[in-house]
Amino acid sequence: MLLSEGNTTKMDRGTSKAAKRPKQKRIGLIFAVLLMAGALSACSSDTESVFSTSQNGTEAAAGETTSATSRVPWDYRVQETTVGDLVGSDMTILPDNELLPNDENYATGDKVWVLQFMDAELTTDENNKNDIRLSSWSSLKTYKDEASANKDLEQLKVSVTTDVKLVGVYKTSYQGKTRNFAVIELPSGNRVKQPIDDARYTKMEKEKNVSVNLEEVHDFADYDLAYAKFRGWAN
Repeated sequence: MLLSEGNTTKMDRGTSKAAKRPKQKRIGLIFAVLLMAGALSACSSDTESVFSTSQNGTEAAAGETTSATSRVPWDYRVQETTVGDLVGSDMTILPDNELLPNDENYATGDKVWVLQFMDAELTTDENNKNDIRLSSWSSLKTYKDEASANKDLEQLKVSVTTDVKLVGVYKTSYQGKTRNFAVIELPSGNRVKQPIDDARYTKMEKEKNVSVNLEEVHDFADYDLAYAKFRGWAN
């Protein structure tokens, strides 16, 4: 009897374990699926979707455009002006009452030469077309004489001759008149369209590079930062 009960008990436990196995397998399978889903979710969060509409992605959604904006040095000039009020260790410059350091101990009414600058906000779209917004003139530094001011000006605006990439030449016609244009790519990466005559069109038609005159405008605070502006054909 006891042996029989023992055997019966063992069989019942065995049957109970066998009955639980399918349920345990299902639970294990569900857990594995959830684990895989979690892993895939973690991977997708670290990788930008190919369908992303972010402007920083490789593609933008239909109808949207991408552009890049930067601020570049644009121009400098030297102006003769007059010292206004003295404010502590600073002074005002007439007529706009700009405040500058009075490093040379000027007195009210002294004539000085001022180095002024203008910068530009340059927006380049996906077709390399530029939209330029210029700032107002701002004063940087004062000088006792014009020669010293012009010496610094010559260092900030430098004329150079160099070869640049010729993107191409093309013709347009309107009301029976034909115009020729050349598109070049400057060292800064932006493209410039310039009108050309028939002779230059024929000369450039098969060229890949052309020689141009550029004006490099350097940043006053960071001289290595410069922006090149087209100033004519070199030949």
